[in-house]
Amino acid sequence: MRENWWKSLYAQVLIAIAAGIVLGIVNPSFAAQLKPLGEAFIALVKMVIGPVIFLTVVVGMAKMGDLRHVGRIGVKALLYFELMTSVALVLGLIIVNVMKPGAGMHIDPATLDPAAIAEYQQKAAASGVVGFLTDIIPKTFLSAFTDGNLLQVLLIALLFGVALTRSGATGRKVLDGLEQLGAVFFGIVNLIMRFAPLGALGAMAFTVGKYGVATLLSLGWLLLSVYVTCALFVLVVLAIVAYLSGFSLWKFLRHIRAELLLVLGTSSSESALPRLIERLEELGCDRGAVGLIVPTGYSFNLDGTCIYLTMAAVFIAQATDVPLGLGDQLVLLGVLLLTSKGAAGVTGSGFITLAATLAALHGKVPVAGVALILGVDRFMSEARAITNIIGNGVATLVVSRWEGLRDDEKMRAALDAGPTAA
Repeated sequence: MRENWWKSLYAQVLIAIAAGIVLGIVNPSFAAQLKPLGEAFIALVKMVIGPVIFLTVVVGMAKMGDLRHVGRIGVKALLYFELMTSVALVLGLIIVNVMKPGAGMHIDPATLDPAAIAEYQQKAAASGVVGFLTDIIPKTFLSAFTDGNLLQVLLIALLFGVALTRSGATGRKVLDGLEQLGAVFFGIVNLIMRFAPLGALGAMAFTVGKYGVATLLSLGWLLLSVYVTCALFVLVVLAIVAYLSGFSLWKFLRHIRAELLLVLGTSSSESALPRLIERLEELGCDRGAVGLIVPTGYSFNLDGTCIYLTMAAVFIAQATDVPLGLGDQLVLLGVLLLTSKGAAGVTGSGFITLAATLAALHGKVPVAGVALILGVDRFMSEARAITNIIGNGVATLVVSRWEGLRDDEKMRAALDAGPTAA
């Protein structure tokens, strides 16, 4: 056994998660008060995500040089995202029809409290294709960073990177400075990660203390269905994709195990984003490719969220005895292909997208039915967040190889050796 194993982030976060679960069961009222620990840690991470993405993309683009190459990476990434999210949606639809987690509940829609989801309905009403596209453009250069919108940061980075690439000798001087600044920001990330165990402890203790084991049991079949589907997607679909791309999914999961535990503890895939970028560069992926694919994937390649959305929508229909024929489910699938894009990778956004999806079905499934899963959504968010981060990691490795931007010799050596700092 490795000496001082407890000093690794992996071990510390694992212990913190276990402690949070125990504390939530033993002293729920106190555990629920630890929510600020988790929120503070996620806020610290989100504070540096914008600059890290910006610097990674700009430096990577400038070093890549060929802007047409950058364009090809973006197009191929979007094609891959569309294919994999479609597979996730279809898989979720199949499993929810087989397992039928809502069958037999016989919930009367009239008894549902619409006030419980009023906030999500309002946000869903404000969403849409036009709103989504215009929201990509920030109000100011700095607001892209202060608002925490990854697509806005990516747009600014792309524009800056293009201008820098065309700036000649002056651009090279700026590039040197940005590269050094990037090293500083990754140093900040490493400092913040020292507080990861506290964040995981607070978030997990709050979840168990607030919602309790009873809530888990009441909708346990739905939870099991979602976890089974996410596991099938990762262990079958993504494993096949990884094999075809020339790497072992199991070794990749081992390589990012600390990041996966961090996501499990905080229920947010964004909490591990800066570390995921470092891990993918360790695996031989070009910095420019990583910088383009990862932040785009956090809006367009949320495989776990897609699984959750299909299963939650059909679950609500089953629970309220609303029959959904093949035609209705194909319409649902079509709507989700649009509404699932741009869903933020943070806790709570799934409700907004789900409410928007049900509203688009013109009253076929009661939107108020979203209230049925309010209690267990926090527990399902772990499954979808972990699936999201694994999906984006695999996507980066696949598209990087597709464009000849993955050093396979370096990747194999890194996968065999494990992460440099677990």
